[in-house]
Amino acid sequence: MRKIDFLFSEYGQSHRNIINKMIHWFCVPLIFWSILGFVSIIPSPHFFVEFLGYISIISIVAIVLVTIYYFVLSWKIGTIMFVIMLLLEKTIYQTNIFFQPHSWKAFLSVFVITWIFQFVGHKIEGKKPSFLKDIQFLLIGPIWLLNKILPFKV
Repeated sequence: MRKIDFLFSEYGQSHRNIINKMIHWFCVPLIFWSILGFVSIIPSPHFFVEFLGYISIISIVAIVLVTIYYFVLSWKIGTIMFVIMLLLEKTIYQTNIFFQPHSWKAFLSVFVITWIFQFVGHKIEGKKPSFLKDIQFLLIGPIWLLNKILPFKV
């Protein structure tokens, strides 16, 4: 069994309840976005990218590191998630502009609210969140959802 298949299987064991799954469809992408948002406000040099706007060096480093992890699991997932992270960076840039200098409050609000819903979903499920077993499941959640909608096998 490939590692990605094993991780999807493990993750799926605590995500069988329909309500918990629906909560995850909304909350996991928002949590991922808020974490990238937090990274974007860490002080570091920024540069302008035509489509994205200004992006920090530390954001690029984070995206590259996460993309490498995803590429190790599947080049298809790695490629798609790289594009998704760049699109998220576009919305993060816009959030930073709109809420500046308080964009951290927007990211924190989204992060806290969505985690509350996540824990409610897991309470309904009757199982603990996967990341409590293994921290890498924080990165598996987004691709587990992505894998559900892809028309091809990763």
